[in-house]
Amino acid sequence: MAPMERRRLSAVVLAAGEGTRMHSVRPKPLHLLCGRPMILHVLDAMAEIDVTRVVVVVGHRAEWVTKTLVQHAPPSMQIEFVEQETQSGTGDALAFGLTGLPDDDDEEEDVVVLPGDTPLLRPQTLAALVRHHRAADAGATMLTAEVEDPRGYGRVVHGKDDVVCRVVEEIDATDEEKAITEINTSIYCFRRSILAPALRRLSPANVQGEYYLTDAVGVLFSAGYRVQSLVLRDPMEAAGVNDRAQLAVAEAELRDRINERWMRRGVTMWDPERTYVDAEVQLATDVSLLPGVILRGRCVVGEGSEIGPNANLVDTTVGQRATVSESTCERATIGDGAQVGPFCVLRPGAEVPERAVVPPHTVVEGPEA
Repeated sequence: MAPMERRRLSAVVLAAGEGTRMHSVRPKPLHLLCGRPMILHVLDAMAEIDVTRVVVVVGHRAEWVTKTLVQHAPPSMQIEFVEQETQSGTGDALAFGLTGLPDDDDEEEDVVVLPGDTPLLRPQTLAALVRHHRAADAGATMLTAEVEDPRGYGRVVHGKDDVVCRVVEEIDATDEEKAITEINTSIYCFRRSILAPALRRLSPANVQGEYYLTDAVGVLFSAGYRVQSLVLRDPMEAAGVNDRAQLAVAEAELRDRINERWMRRGVTMWDPERTYVDAEVQLATDVSLLPGVILRGRCVVGEGSEIGPNANLVDTTVGQRATVSESTCERATIGDGAQVGPFCVLRPGAEVPERAVVPPHTVVEGPEA
């Protein structure tokens, strides 16, 4: 490996915002996407690349966010938490985040920076960003997207040799700059040694009175550092979630990915558009899912089993070659070869023995009743 490729890689996830447009007591990063808080989808993507240290910047309802990540983050990931008590912009949030990384002046390091509300980002895209950054020996590299309607996004302004010279937020942009269709996704890779000095030069002299992280691009360019952009092939990957409508769009995209992945692994779905499988569900080969199936939480379905139509399972384990038809099961266990339904209810903790038949319209109570 070249020395640049062996450079250490750390990450800072910005998750301090309140997310007022969600109109919820739940912090925005913890809203569920396919049964999993969306910030965990971001951490899942980083867990598949060589990130050695992760700092999460928390703020609104910090204790709730921290507790969730401690309990559910990828087990191999070491996370530090830094609290930004007053939200003064993304540049200020990143400056706080860097305090969570140890001072290792003896070793070169890159830092990936990304928001906690971009749950559709693929691991291979994040890896490509880091490779592009290192191959160009850039001071900073931005992930950008070309879109037909750039309204609401920061515009990426290029100079000579296609380097990025600045990013301008729409509220501060001229009419000419608003015509630019390459937008900032708020996902970056920085050379760590130059990042903190650049952040210290940010100014809140803008319409919002905040420290924009995007202004660091112009600071680095003016200081003579090369700033690159990597344009996403699929702009949907960088889609942020700021309200319930955007949450639904992200949910549909992620469900399509989940369904396609399972079908390519040997699962039959009669109608993928009417099949809902959460991110943490595990399915064996030759499982058949009929229309109207909803598998929530940590369901496990064994080889050759048939679920549906119109079955709703939550945290339920189904053995091999079992059938569950038009029934609701919560935290239940169904043995190999068992038959459940139609129109049955398995209460939390209910157990159906191997090859047992649960007749229609039966309620099976569990020990938790």
